[in-house]
Amino acid sequence: MEALKEALSRPEFYLPPAFDLCAVFFCSLTGALAALRRGYDWVGLFTLAFLTGLGGALMRDGLFLQDGPPALTRDGRYILAVLAGCVAGGWWGGWIERFPRAVAGLDAVGLGAYSVVGVSKSLAAGLSIPAAILVGVINASGGGLLRDVIVREEPLMMKPGQFYALASLLGCVLFVALARGADLPVSGAALISSGAVFVLRMLAILFNWRTGAVQQWQSTANPPNGAVPPSTQN
Repeated sequence: MEALKEALSRPEFYLPPAFDLCAVFFCSLTGALAALRRGYDWVGLFTLAFLTGLGGALMRDGLFLQDGPPALTRDGRYILAVLAGCVAGGWWGGWIERFPRAVAGLDAVGLGAYSVVGVSKSLAAGLSIPAAILVGVINASGGGLLRDVIVREEPLMMKPGQFYALASLLGCVLFVALARGADLPVSGAALISSGAVFVLRMLAILFNWRTGAVQQWQSTANPPNGAVPPSTQN
């Protein structure tokens, strides 16, 4: 077990920075599009793009890896990637919004890329495989979670719906299996895994593959079996 942990922490598990920056760009672009739909100004647009593009990375670096300052503060290219997403959204947002599946595709690209980025950085930092997979999912979906909270919507990943967090989980598990089990180069394993996330996410949208509720939610305004709502009980 110790030998496996040492093998997983080798520098070869670091992905090229371009992979990480592309994930930031696409996630930031989806945040910028969400800001445009709500009529935000440029400050609001940048804020939402920043949280969507780098929120998951901040959770990863600040809560789990804790390896010095977050990556975005050590490499100015991350902020530039967010700005690029803002500019792309501001210039071409109206055109992109005319194709809803294109927006979903952009989000799927970011989801897949960030999934494997989170896993690879966690493995390189010496985290166990289960922990690295967990961090990968959080890395991928954390930005969207913060975006939904800021705009006062119930977070997408919390609700039954088309595969999102599950698609990220598949990509994280597949990356570990390919990079370790099949001994593929990390870049090749990352491309295959992120591609699998993209394909699963788009198929879920195309064929409406959905998760189901564990139990149907009951509003206190309409309690089951004629029960008295808690707010009206003495």
